[in-house]
Amino acid sequence: MAPSIRLSPAARSLFDEPLAIAVQGLGPRQRVTLRTSLRDETGELFQASAHYQAGDDGELDLARCPALPGGSFSGLEPMGLLWALQPQKPFWRLVKRDVQSPFLLQLEVLEGHGERPGRLLAQVQHERAFLRDGVRRVPVREGRIRATLFLPPGSGPFPGIIDLYGTGGGLPEYRACLLANHGFAVLALAFYSYEDLPKGMKEFHLEYFEEAVNYMLQHTQVKGPGIGLLGHSKGGDLCVSMASFLKGITATALINGSVANVGAVLRYKDITIPPLGVNPKRIKVSKSGIADIIDALNNPLEGPDQQSFIPLEKAECCFLFIVGQDDHNWKSEFFAVEGSKRLQAHGKKKPEIVCYPGAGHYIEPPFFPMCAASIHLLFGKPVMWGGEPKAHCEAQIDAWQQIQAFFRKHLTGKPSGTSSKL
Repeated sequence: MAPSIRLSPAARSLFDEPLAIAVQGLGPRQRVTLRTSLRDETGELFQASAHYQAGDDGELDLARCPALPGGSFSGLEPMGLLWALQPQKPFWRLVKRDVQSPFLLQLEVLEGHGERPGRLLAQVQHERAFLRDGVRRVPVREGRIRATLFLPPGSGPFPGIIDLYGTGGGLPEYRACLLANHGFAVLALAFYSYEDLPKGMKEFHLEYFEEAVNYMLQHTQVKGPGIGLLGHSKGGDLCVSMASFLKGITATALINGSVANVGAVLRYKDITIPPLGVNPKRIKVSKSGIADIIDALNNPLEGPDQQSFIPLEKAECCFLFIVGQDDHNWKSEFFAVEGSKRLQAHGKKKPEIVCYPGAGHYIEPPFFPMCAASIHLLFGKPVMWGGEPKAHCEAQIDAWQQIQAFFRKHLTGKPSGTSSKL
């Protein structure tokens, strides 16, 4: 019998779901290399490979067989061939631009463990999809709002969330639609560098975000009385500002966010919050030309920079801070701790803080490969994001559960019984 690859689910799975991989029909204790390949929408290639040895029966199940040293990873890693994918082009990050089409994953079994790939023994293609059947994608162009709303199957109403990304700008939809697959009505909101929105990050007006909050609160498919906010990086401090000044927000989750306003002036009515100061002299550049910007920002507890601290004690919501303790973009754990101190000093409920050792800045939905360094739009050169691939992958899986449990608890009143695995 010729070797063949067995996948479960067989032809198609959702990107944040595990994929079971097995090979059958090999010789007893045969040594093989497994290789995965995926091209993003710009055509850039991502690859991972691992060395394995089949069992006495010629079977190889990645859930039971550890990878041997010499590949992209070693040890028992059933999903290693996905989380270890790395770009062939330096400083390139895997993102999904069109959520309506899947990523196509190519899986190959090659003979031996040599430097050069051996003879091809088996291959298969698999679709990693972003939209569950029945999830509706609704482009939103109401007033000034530039966004996409994702609605789960069924009649609703559903707990509502506004999802914000960081300094990359544009309108990333992939996290919002993956979250909608789990029963939330999610608005992916653009705030700059998209269509007719401002091109650069000079200043933001909270009235724009207020329009989006009101849109969600008035939507017939969104379950009231309040909504949730989810923000990563710059999107995180924008969510803190929204929670502090706007009505109708019940729960705010930040992924490596800041409690000080960063990168742009923030205005709301007669209030102006300046951006936290930056000292470029504190940026360290490695021999390979990668910048470490962890120390670039000033301390929001000192001098005039205190004006940048967002008054989160005004917020009437619960907070969840997801922290990668190896974040090299900025001091996420410091921000979470200071935010917690400020809330408690004003008699507010202590926020949930979930810390992940070995996780970097870009904590994405599960199974996105870790991006160690890429071009930072504000600095215009490659910066280090931090993280150790295996720990980062585990953090992404757990954080995804924590975020959903947090929103279920506070937006529906139903605890979902999720406990942290780390």
